[in-house]
Amino acid sequence: MKILIYGVGGVGGFIGSHLQNTGFDISYIARGTRFEFLKKNGLKLKSQLGDKIIKKIKIYNTIPNKIDFDIIISTVKLYDFDAFIGEIKEKGLHETILLPFQNGVYSEQKISQEFGEEKTFGAVAQISSYINQNQYVIHKGKLASFFVGNMSDIVNKKLLKFCEISKNSGLDIQYKSNIKEKIWEKFIFLSAYSGITTLTKKSIGEIFASTTLKDNFVSAMIETYNLSKFFNVKFKVNPIDYWLEKIKKMPFDMTSSMYLDYLNNKQLELKWLSGFIVECSKKFDNKCETHQSILNGIVIK
Repeated sequence: MKILIYGVGGVGGFIGSHLQNTGFDISYIARGTRFEFLKKNGLKLKSQLGDKIIKKIKIYNTIPNKIDFDIIISTVKLYDFDAFIGEIKEKGLHETILLPFQNGVYSEQKISQEFGEEKTFGAVAQISSYINQNQYVIHKGKLASFFVGNMSDIVNKKLLKFCEISKNSGLDIQYKSNIKEKIWEKFIFLSAYSGITTLTKKSIGEIFASTTLKDNFVSAMIETYNLSKFFNVKFKVNPIDYWLEKIKKMPFDMTSSMYLDYLNNKQLELKWLSGFIVECSKKFDNKCETHQSILNGIVIK
């Protein structure tokens, strides 16, 4: 099975390092400094679950021609996703299984618009990881779970096999029939987490040590949860309660990738997170004061 990992940051690097022993033919796409480092030094991961060094990887700076990939894992930032889809179309790879491990809900909507609902797969990464100044993938904490599935609830045997082999090789990846629920479940947390950590310049532990900041965080989650109801998302378990329990086990100093991007003066995904929630809430008359304050506060800075 030929697998392409498009974007070798915290998520793509973690997944790739755990797929190297599967027997799959793994290729990577990276650009700039990241491409040069990976080409010369390989992929390096530091994690409480086990460090990994893959000295030689198959790395490209654009999708190679005449290779029919079975699965393409996309981990690019949301602001680069349209360009990724453009390259997929240019290379004629629209029959390939695309697994979009982006934040929010935009990437699945974009794939559905371009290729149709039946060819749309959802993907969720529950992990805190990033690239440090030495180009290592740094995994914070022990949470590293991944979920994939077809948005039309169609069982895909190839993807099922991919998950089975990957899981046997140590990657916690699950095929879910209710992937839409998992996407929104993460979005409820991620939109609050990215927004509040960036707005306050504080870690998850610092936020939950403050009654006021904790209340704002929970309020942001509730706003996104209420919005999900207008998209006909059904949850088996209350997602607010689910995340409040999860947060108790998160490292005190854990922070969002958006806040790290903010510190490094990089482009932010704010438009696709709190911005999306505010825009949709206006259409559905959904109360959205906390995300509006996040949007206003970060833009002002």
